[in-house]
Amino acid sequence: MKMRREDVRNIAIIAHVDHGKTTLVDELLKQSGVFRSNQEVAERVMDSGDIERERGITILSKNTAITYKDTKINIIDTPGHADFGGEVERVLKMVDGVVLVVDAFEGAMPQTKFVLKKALELELPVVVCINKIDRPEARPAEVVDEVLELFIDLDANEEQLDCPFIYASAREGVASYSDSEPGTDMVPLFDTILDYIPAPEGDAEAATQVLISTIDYNEYVGRIGVGKVDNGTIQVNQDVVIVNAHDKDKCNKVKISKLYEFDGLQKMEVQEATVGAIVAISGISDIHIGDTLCSPENPVAIPFQKISEPTISMDFMVNDSPLAGQEGKFVTSRHLRERLFSELNSDVSLRVEETDNMDSFKVSGRGELHLSVLIENMRREGYEFAVSKAEVLYRTDERGKRLEPMERAFIDVPEEFAGSVIEKLSNRKGELQGMGSIGGGFTRLEFLIPSRGLIGYRGEFLTDTKGNGVLNTVFEEYGPYKGEIAYRKQGSLIAFESGETVAYGLFNAQDRGTLFVGPGEKVYGGMVIGQNGKTDDIELNVCKTKHLTNTRSSSADEALKLTPPKILSLEEALEFIDTDELLEITPENLRIRKKILDATQRFRAKKNGKQ
Repeated sequence: MKMRREDVRNIAIIAHVDHGKTTLVDELLKQSGVFRSNQEVAERVMDSGDIERERGITILSKNTAITYKDTKINIIDTPGHADFGGEVERVLKMVDGVVLVVDAFEGAMPQTKFVLKKALELELPVVVCINKIDRPEARPAEVVDEVLELFIDLDANEEQLDCPFIYASAREGVASYSDSEPGTDMVPLFDTILDYIPAPEGDAEAATQVLISTIDYNEYVGRIGVGKVDNGTIQVNQDVVIVNAHDKDKCNKVKISKLYEFDGLQKMEVQEATVGAIVAISGISDIHIGDTLCSPENPVAIPFQKISEPTISMDFMVNDSPLAGQEGKFVTSRHLRERLFSELNSDVSLRVEETDNMDSFKVSGRGELHLSVLIENMRREGYEFAVSKAEVLYRTDERGKRLEPMERAFIDVPEEFAGSVIEKLSNRKGELQGMGSIGGGFTRLEFLIPSRGLIGYRGEFLTDTKGNGVLNTVFEEYGPYKGEIAYRKQGSLIAFESGETVAYGLFNAQDRGTLFVGPGEKVYGGMVIGQNGKTDDIELNVCKTKHLTNTRSSSADEALKLTPPKILSLEEALEFIDTDELLEITPENLRIRKKILDATQRFRAKKNGKQ
């Protein structure tokens, strides 16, 4: 018999990147008494990873729980970037409703649409929270209309259209039912969640069914499966069977050794959990996302939607440059293989494939940001390796025509820069779909553009808009191949020989373009040391010292004025490299190099059209 757990609510907080989800969760935690009044609490306490804190983005979904009016509210904070959409898709299976956070100025953005579409498809009720109403340029009334239009566009049903709206400032920790009355605390949001989000339903007397929606990983206990108890109860020492809706042959017997529920930011060990509870289970090494844990007498898998496929790939390979193995702790193909395959434990949107070359692996993900976060994590852990330029994954249709991934790009730019952005994206095979003013001197452009056209564009975009532009993309569909795109107009400056750079050599080289290296840095023949102002590659000797004669004064050397080198970030370097180049990554340095280091062989390969 089905029952409702009125003492539990399971919600996910969904939003476009940087609309304030994580800050909102912070306030809900504080105001529900999870922290002591005198406790020091870091900002965005849910973003636990170093990269998440530095970049101000959520990468992995996080679970927490608070108690309000004797009701336990399980909250899942989800990522806003489309690159981590795989995280959002699956955690929605654990919840009975969502809180959609929308910025009171920016309004409904592409990822808002992406995550909301997933929630509406699962027929989840939605509470809309218009956040940042304390922004001077806030326009809550217009944003409410935009959100309702979005609901209609996504074919929301009558019930979903009749959703409650809450107006909040997460930073100030206040919420209210009206945009004209400032709130004093988060109580209106708490009450709306209890009133509008349904309690979880299930049959407590039935056989056990727990769908695993997230995998956590811990060095001490290994894989930890997180999921919701859909039916029955689950207990420590219980024998269960693992089955999977997408893998009919899977049927593994295991024992539940450790069971946890969430309380605040902690996992609390429990002996049993029943319908509606969100639990974490450790001690099962072969547990994967989409698995259902069932009673052996009735092993029925819960349906689970397939995760969206990757659209972009890179080759990760062992570093074989002349400076290989000097700076990294993990440098062999065995290290690289183990690390990449272990990443599959927790990242469902990633694919790792072996290639014909033992030292190279094809890694596919949802976007450049997705793969760059993996690269940065590996680099910090002491790995040394090289990666190729990102390439999109093509498909062919039934008639044998080549298809490529298309993205819908939404771009907010100051009006004076709109022309140059339209010109650049048109050159990259983008089609302008819409254009309009959004106030404050900003224009919103909407493009349909091949994913290839966006590779290497973000850095250029920030330069063209003087850092004021906002570019957001969301995967649209696979469409017909749009033809060749010229990625880079400028050539590379290449080191001619190995050694250490000296001021005299750099001084002579800097007139040729923008240098990426300063004096006293190790370089090798075939390493890219800068960007040429013209279209071709040039080899330069930056290790060359001056021939000393007895007529030159020793102070002449000191008069050389060097322009400071341009230090590329990981993203900039990944965007800069061309198809015949690699990015060498070590814990200490990022170096761009030609795939073929020897100049003669490189010339020969180019002549034969092999590059």
